[in-house]
Amino acid sequence: MTGSDTNLLGTVHGGVIMKLVDDAAGAVAGRHSEGPAVTASMDEMAFLEPVRVGDLVHVKAQVNWTGRSSMEIGVRVLAERWNESTPATQVGSAYLVFAAVDADGKPRPVPPVIPETERDKRRYQEAQIRRTHRLARRRAIKELRAQRAAEGIED
Repeated sequence: MTGSDTNLLGTVHGGVIMKLVDDAAGAVAGRHSEGPAVTASMDEMAFLEPVRVGDLVHVKAQVNWTGRSSMEIGVRVLAERWNESTPATQVGSAYLVFAAVDADGKPRPVPPVIPETERDKRRYQEAQIRRTHRLARRRAIKELRAQRAAEGIED
């Protein structure tokens, strides 16, 4: 990371890290779905430690879960000092949902992800929980907005 990546506190701007996360997740989604995939949502982005100028940043991503045309990608962000031989430290994590699209931008099917290890099975189950919560949250907000509109309350 260089000086042009910094925020007002002198550490790397969170938006720079988020772009790296989105780029890595997009590459994994495109490879898994064997074609274009677009970011549908970022469920969670946790910044665990600041990233400093001079840090070497590693971004690791994998498909945790797939639906018909969507997939959840889990991402880990690690950083290490460029001039030290200490191990990389996890500085962030994120969960993104990507949708596979065809040439017209319409959803297209994705191959299923088949969890093999116990860790993969745990990630798959956790992704299903996040999906359930995401859909419930959307539904509740939609219902609330419809109720407010029916009551003549404008936002």
